[in-house]
Amino acid sequence: MSTTTLTTRRLARPTVRGWWRDIAGLTAWASVLFVVALWVSGRGLQDLTTDFFTSTGRLTGLLSADLLLLQLLLMARIPWVERSYGQDDLARRHRIAGFTSITLLAAHLVLITLGYAATDGSGVLGETWTLVTTYPGMLLAAAAGTAALGMVAVTSMRAARRRLRYESWHLLHLYAYLGAGLALPHQLWTGADFTASPVATAFWWTAYAAAAGAVLVFRVGRPVWLNARHRLVVEEVVPEAPGVVSVYLRGRDLDRLPTAAGQFCIWRFPAGPGWTRGKPLSLSAAPDGHRLRITAKDLGPGSRRLATLQPGTRAFFEGPYGRLTGTVRKGWKIALFASGIGITPLRALLEELPYQPGEAVLFHRAGRPADLLFRHELDDLAARRGVRIHYLLGPRPHHRPSWLPAGYAPVPDEHVLRHLVPDIADHDVYVCGPDAWIDAVLDSARRAGVPADRVHSERFAW
Repeated sequence: MSTTTLTTRRLARPTVRGWWRDIAGLTAWASVLFVVALWVSGRGLQDLTTDFFTSTGRLTGLLSADLLLLQLLLMARIPWVERSYGQDDLARRHRIAGFTSITLLAAHLVLITLGYAATDGSGVLGETWTLVTTYPGMLLAAAAGTAALGMVAVTSMRAARRRLRYESWHLLHLYAYLGAGLALPHQLWTGADFTASPVATAFWWTAYAAAAGAVLVFRVGRPVWLNARHRLVVEEVVPEAPGVVSVYLRGRDLDRLPTAAGQFCIWRFPAGPGWTRGKPLSLSAAPDGHRLRITAKDLGPGSRRLATLQPGTRAFFEGPYGRLTGTVRKGWKIALFASGIGITPLRALLEELPYQPGEAVLFHRAGRPADLLFRHELDDLAARRGVRIHYLLGPRPHHRPSWLPAGYAPVPDEHVLRHLVPDIADHDVYVCGPDAWIDAVLDSARRAGVPADRVHSERFAW
């Protein structure tokens, strides 16, 4: 079986600055406060007593527009933001901003309609018709734009996400860009708060330009440039286990690709129908400047198609993404927890990270021995680098959440963890696997005394 090994060749690695996260967070909150300040300067507080519905409608509209732009920026794949927060945290904040934005947008439509109806002395239905049909840009914003954003919000609910494949959900999610674009004409043509002063006009044009520019540069331009530069192609496809394959990729100047063990990319292979829908897959071997390896389990048509790829097939990628890397490490000792296909980024980390014999421990969870991926490679790492490995086989207990097999059920998880790794609180903990399993590991680590800033996880949820 082919393997990827570390070399002494100098590689480009992603960097993370501690202040990046602070600057990004402060900028987001500053934009929200500035929007409120614009509303106050436009007599928003004074108008509350005379025209409550219209005044609060103006505020909800301003906040909705700002949050809409912020959620676009959160998922624009801006490298320094993505490396500071990680995709899990960004996706969570993106969902919060998105649901809050669509809620405020609905409130804006209702409040403005009520306010205008009260001012004009007309009925609500009649005022709604007048607003939609006579105000410039309102038909696009209120009907088409709101419908597009509403569809994105509905398909982002947990129950809806469970029924959709990642590829389908991702395609529907792109309508958020359409919704944001359709809302712009209304805001610039009839939004008094957008054109009330040169400062307000400059702020909103700058905000929209920044959001559009970030999407074009980092979601379109950067992937196009990286793919043109590195020209990845399939070298070979290797079966790893029933329903699991590894794809080895080669290309140009891979030592200049800023990627690290633990990261993932969105992959597309032009072979067969539906290839344009991207698939997120982690690197399963440490990048060595010569080639890359990704590994996937058969979870649907997208991953199943990988087994049929032919050598020479072009590979298109977006990324690399993810914060589950050595850049977040606080100390020298590491404890890695993997369940199923979640072993892929952790196996790469074990290969790349520096540590001495006895300073690294791996917990590898699987239902049966045949499901243990990379067993021979992991045993080789254990022999060469002194990694302690605990294979966790068998079903888990049904009566309580646990990351351990049912045989450990009589003993609390954190007691087992402290028994197997007495100094676990001195370790950086890396976790990858299904959501419920990750939650059980994180709870156990917390109870065992691991500091929160030493726990790093990557979830398969989206």
